[in-house]
Amino acid sequence: MPEPRRSDGLSRLAAFIAQPLTHYSKARNFDFGPTRRGNVSLLSPYVRHRLVLEQEVLDATFQRHSLASANKFVQEIFWRTYFKGWLEQRPDVWLDYRASVAQLIKSLDSDPDLLKRYSAAVSGKTGIDCFDAWISELEQTGYLHNHARMWFASIWIFTLRLPWQLGADLFLRHLIDGDPASNTLSWRWVAGLHTKGKTYLALSANIARYTDNRFNPEGKLATSAPALTESSVFPLRDLPLAQTLPNDDDYGLLITEEDGCPETLALRTKPKRVLAAVATQQRSPLPVGEPAREFAAGAVADALRRATQHFAVDGQLAETENWGNLLAEWAAQNNVSTVVTAYAPVGPVAEILATTKTHLQKHGVRLLQLRRPYDSVTWPHARRGYFKLKDKIPSLLETLGIESEDEFQDSRSEAV
Repeated sequence: MPEPRRSDGLSRLAAFIAQPLTHYSKARNFDFGPTRRGNVSLLSPYVRHRLVLEQEVLDATFQRHSLASANKFVQEIFWRTYFKGWLEQRPDVWLDYRASVAQLIKSLDSDPDLLKRYSAAVSGKTGIDCFDAWISELEQTGYLHNHARMWFASIWIFTLRLPWQLGADLFLRHLIDGDPASNTLSWRWVAGLHTKGKTYLALSANIARYTDNRFNPEGKLATSAPALTESSVFPLRDLPLAQTLPNDDDYGLLITEEDGCPETLALRTKPKRVLAAVATQQRSPLPVGEPAREFAAGAVADALRRATQHFAVDGQLAETENWGNLLAEWAAQNNVSTVVTAYAPVGPVAEILATTKTHLQKHGVRLLQLRRPYDSVTWPHARRGYFKLKDKIPSLLETLGIESEDEFQDSRSEAV
């Protein structure tokens, strides 16, 4: 499985784009098992923690490929971008999910039937061989193929009749690429809540075909997938205004698991000190899986090492859940009145930073979150369905200054 280092992510990216990406579009849906992942990029843990940036992935891709040949891979990158931007503009969906998870976990003690079905599912004792195998793979490796995640969610909701929120919580606790936006909204999509009325039904023949006949749960799966409904309405909200760092500020730099490329942030001067903190356990009230914890911790440690080398300053890795007191004391010790960090999208880290900001203000310390230009350019187009954003991909690439391989060749020919 991937090592949580930026250098490994960049090496994986280089190896992946060195091959024809038309093969990816034909083979990406096949789940050949945990020892045969050559048909997918395995970049998601790096992009999720921003050890490798979306812009870097696109830049590298189009240095070797045209938009036509890399189209499916590019679309997958923008799916992640879409989910991020969509949830950023509807944060109440996340708040509702968090409240539901907490309530459902409590209800397990008072609902014997729900507890029995939930326990059988999470312990891999459902009798559905593919599902039980995916539970084991998820816990041991922290990863599942994207197609397997869709089958898993469909079986969880429509065959096992379990709350989608508890399934999303299970994934977020164990996936090394567990992302609040992609995870929450993908589960809602399968359930028929994201695209109202449109659900995803796992079929035994489809599973047999795309697992290379490793599994065939014929006769064991639900034959229909009626869409779930909800009474809540989640209003569309404006994106927060992008913040900038004044030229004359002495500041401390905070690294979180949301962004592992601090050396590429828009910082006009170098920080006085660097602090790194991990919030992985805040993904759920239940214990977070070891692979997910280790990858996030390793990503933050790698980012801290690179930042201290790049800026030639001291840094430290903190292990505490009380970021307010931690940062207030750290700011006082280093005589800084501003703490700067990369923007944290909707999720556990953003929740912690919101509370921390209020605490720091009481101590005369300002907390700034610097949003990357890629997000500012793309997120506003994620207000509705994905295909609204998909249609904008060529113009978004142009705005981001990204040329595809064929465009590069054309411009070079014109220059000659």
